[in-house]
Amino acid sequence: MSHADREAFGVYVHWPFCLSKCPYCDFNSHVRHAPVDEARFVRAFAREIETTAARVPGRQVSSIFLGGGTPSLMQPQTVGAVLDAIAKHWTVARDVEVTLEANPTSVEATRFRGYRAAGVNRVSLGVQALDDASLKALGRLHTAREALDAVAIARAAFDRYSFDLIYARPDQTPRMWADELKQAISEAAEHLSLYQLTIEEGTPFFGLHAAGKLQTPDEATARALYDVTQEVCAREGLPAYEISNHARAGAECKHNLVYWRGEEYAGIGPGAHGRLDIDGVRHATATERRPEAWLLNVEERGHGVVSDDSLNSEERADEFLLMGLRLAEGIDPKRYAKLSGRQLDPHRIAMLREEGAIAVDADGRLRVTKSGFPVLDAVVADLAA
Repeated sequence: MSHADREAFGVYVHWPFCLSKCPYCDFNSHVRHAPVDEARFVRAFAREIETTAARVPGRQVSSIFLGGGTPSLMQPQTVGAVLDAIAKHWTVARDVEVTLEANPTSVEATRFRGYRAAGVNRVSLGVQALDDASLKALGRLHTAREALDAVAIARAAFDRYSFDLIYARPDQTPRMWADELKQAISEAAEHLSLYQLTIEEGTPFFGLHAAGKLQTPDEATARALYDVTQEVCAREGLPAYEISNHARAGAECKHNLVYWRGEEYAGIGPGAHGRLDIDGVRHATATERRPEAWLLNVEERGHGVVSDDSLNSEERADEFLLMGLRLAEGIDPKRYAKLSGRQLDPHRIAMLREEGAIAVDADGRLRVTKSGFPVLDAVVADLAA
């Protein structure tokens, strides 16, 4: 059995540009007022793909994710050229999932058919809210109506699509959120990513929050909003398969599962992270974040990698635990033991089971329970200790 049959292999491609910077965002995104030289970036993407494929040859690509930034600012032929480069240097699975993140504006929606023709078969729309006041507060450039129109275009162009919403927004009540969520599910069909608004250091929201100009819900309300999220989604047939991701059975995002199951993926483009297995050692890679600096690096030496760390067995096992316990399916403790060279502590498992934070299935899989998920970080810390 070849490496390709056994494990999923994902390729993440980062398009770092946005039309404007959202005040809550701490991702690697950049606003440029001059037009971006897409042809030059495509050549660099292709070059970095080639260099990476030389390090991990013979992989079969099971998923591709074009993230950002705002990938829907790319011309469809740019996307097509990136996908061609991937197919040239690796084998691409027949049932490959190719996701593109898009802003739900009418301008970008006009490109959806072009992306479909280029090979994209799933879109993820950054809707973020379904009411105009919240969208404005979140610095989004679209209205709720425009977002829903874009969702309708996505539905016509793609078999699979998903959208993101941000909750625990200022002044949001559980009742309002339940209504918004029901509306979202009626539009979303198969997959939703639902994130609590977090105030990240270095963003405009951080300053506003510190100055008392931005009130986020208190802990009890945030918890009630989380509970509403779980209840409404489960009732409507989109249970959480990961702490912030909900899907109908079989509609999970394959690419996200690569991350959470601790499988291998290549990170291409400015500020992209990767996990590559080379000669039995797992490498954690990261590329230069500044787009122009990344471009020059790739043109000069074939890649933009600025850090490439070999993970030891302990680090590898901790990462497997940290990512895997985010999934409703949980982890196989035998895989943890194989990675780390030691068993998870049975006493800790017994204690966490008694508290109702984790469950152990008949086949030995370890899962965080519904009541354990809101305190996931503490559960993981306890198990990893």
